[in-house]
Amino acid sequence: MGTRLSRSGSSLTLLPERQLSGRRGEDRDFDNDSLDGLDRREDIAQFPYVEFTGRDSITCPTCQGTGRIPSDQVNELVALIPYNDQRLKPQRTKLYVVLSVLLCLLASSLVAFFLFPRPVVVVDGGIRSVSVHFDQSNMRVLMNMTSTLNLSNPNFFSVLVQSVNCQVLYMKTVIGTRQLNNVTTILPLSQSQANYTVSVEIGSSAPYVYAFCTMPSIKVHNIVVLMQTSVKTSYMVRTSQNSLEAYRYIDCGSNTTYH
Repeated sequence: MGTRLSRSGSSLTLLPERQLSGRRGEDRDFDNDSLDGLDRREDIAQFPYVEFTGRDSITCPTCQGTGRIPSDQVNELVALIPYNDQRLKPQRTKLYVVLSVLLCLLASSLVAFFLFPRPVVVVDGGIRSVSVHFDQSNMRVLMNMTSTLNLSNPNFFSVLVQSVNCQVLYMKTVIGTRQLNNVTTILPLSQSQANYTVSVEIGSSAPYVYAFCTMPSIKVHNIVVLMQTSVKTSYMVRTSQNSLEAYRYIDCGSNTTYH
């Protein structure tokens, strides 16, 4: 006949296997007699939530024995995570940081490349035509000079040509001026032309010019004039100005068209 060990407090007792079986049967009969199904569920529901830490047990201080955390303490409680938890050891952190930095550098470079303002290129296209009139009574030479400006926009946004200001001088004397406002708008990465006409008058300050321009024995009546042109452009929040100076030969004896 076999024997079983039975623990009672801190001592051990040897019980025969038959006696142990009989005791188990008596315990089951006692449980069935003392608690039916309904009473057992009620007792279990009233049994407090405890933490088993060995020989002694304590009631959970957070949930107060109910097994649930009060809703008014949700924002006050802190969950403890073991030090070796994988959530405290994120992977590929350096890789994500490097990729984020590279993406930021790439985005900033693209923005700087497309939005960085570049100066507008202004080239004097020369004189297109000259129409001449003579005032015999006052010995004046009246001319209308039409000139051309070639404008290039290297930016990725439109540029507004705000004004074109031209001044014509002959022998350091101003003989004509012209100012145009809101001339044209240049599209991104494109070119445009701006034509403007300046009325020129050479009179009493240089009477020999009238004699020279009306002298029939001379076939070509060329005189030299100085043209000073300034072009003001604006784009985004920036305003720039281009200045041009050029000496031009014009025929003051007859109408002329240049190709």
